[in-house]
Amino acid sequence: MNENKALTPFRIDIPQADVDDLRNRLAHTRWPLPVSGRDDRTEFSRGIPLVYLKELAEYWREGFDWRAQEAKLNGCEQFTTVVDGQTFHIVHTRSANPEAIPLILSHGWPGSFVEYQRLIPLLTDEFHVVIPSPPGFGFSTPLSGTGWELGRTAEAYAEIMTRLGYKRFAAHGTDIGTGITGRLAAVYPERVIGTHLGSDRRWLGLAGDLFPYPHGLSEDEIAQIEKVRTEAAAERGYREMQNHRPDTIGPALTDSPVGQLAWIAEKFATRNSGAYRTPDETVDRDQLLTNISLYWFTLGGASSAQFYYESEHSELDLVMASEVPSGWVVFDTHPLMRRAFDPGRAIGHWNEFTEGGHFPAMEEPKLLADDIRTFFRGIS
Repeated sequence: MNENKALTPFRIDIPQADVDDLRNRLAHTRWPLPVSGRDDRTEFSRGIPLVYLKELAEYWREGFDWRAQEAKLNGCEQFTTVVDGQTFHIVHTRSANPEAIPLILSHGWPGSFVEYQRLIPLLTDEFHVVIPSPPGFGFSTPLSGTGWELGRTAEAYAEIMTRLGYKRFAAHGTDIGTGITGRLAAVYPERVIGTHLGSDRRWLGLAGDLFPYPHGLSEDEIAQIEKVRTEAAAERGYREMQNHRPDTIGPALTDSPVGQLAWIAEKFATRNSGAYRTPDETVDRDQLLTNISLYWFTLGGASSAQFYYESEHSELDLVMASEVPSGWVVFDTHPLMRRAFDPGRAIGHWNEFTEGGHFPAMEEPKLLADDIRTFFRGIS
């Protein structure tokens, strides 16, 4: 049977009953007993502080206006389409510029298309912006089955660009989206104009794990990387759980909004500026809660975790296409980032900022937009 390749217009309209249910659940949260001396809202060394989590949950219940945020999200054109049996949600913002380049933006966890909300208007002078949600994320739910990992997702993204009428396109990604972006270029080098990847200092913590350990380092440099690796080790809990036991954490994320809130909000505190700060110091609170609300309303906490399991067990390596121009931008950078990831200085466009962190489209959208434009202007 031939698959229906239609692009179906989509509009977000969460039932009021679901909004009311969220507020009711938040009002009846069963909180853990406080630990004596743990009353610093900025102390994230053991996870998200209870005092800060309560503050954030109360704002989510009483101060956050989902309908206002929903209306903002509906200001962008959206579609759904089915690829290989899986429903995909797509944000598509066309440029008024007749010479605009199609640009696909790929995000990871715990982001969503909401992550790029402030970036879109900064790019549409030069780009037609396309943001698909990976399988199990946002409105790319429910999952049609197992097996949706980086490779299969990249193939689906290429098909989505074809359905939108784009033969060639540029690509940008962060987090899991860097893997999708790299595979797009490796499998479809004739279609991908160039890849632009966003990273941060915590990538150094993957040295010796997902990436080779740099060669020829001094004792001091080794100690610097080991320090980052130690910090990163404290961050691996969520990854190991989602890589290996998504069915165990899934019910908690689906049944408890405060559980989902803690699971995601903590990452916006521990993945920036080399130090723990509350998310309110790095991103807009309403945008953060819009992102988390999306996970809650779509039941995406459980299904997005499946993406980690599939990728971990797929035996696919991270790949980049050497014949496709590639640019990197590093936020909250570390002096050894390029030494670790581009020792031969083969990447033509490499830029670093002390600002920002793991979520540059939310933390420093103008810096990111300017770097994307600069890179693609240089190769067009």
